[in-house]
Amino acid sequence: MMQSSKLKELIDQLPPDLYQVVEDFIEFLLTKRKKPIKPPTFEWAGALEDLRDSYTSVELQHKILDWRSGKS
Repeated sequence: MMQSSKLKELIDQLPPDLYQVVEDFIEFLLTKRKKPIKPPTFEWAGALEDLRDSYTSVELQHKILDWRSGKS
């Protein structure tokens, strides 16, 4: 693992205009780590239940792809 002194040395070698880039990236990494990963909720399950009698599962898959792509 890289020591903080080594990291500081590398940062000190950067031109001043890249300091902000490094700072932004570090903040991004810290923010990313703080966000908990939520398990899927499956809130959509059963949302197309009313179409059960109108389409087979394969037809419904094709219909959903059309809806997503804006074809229908």
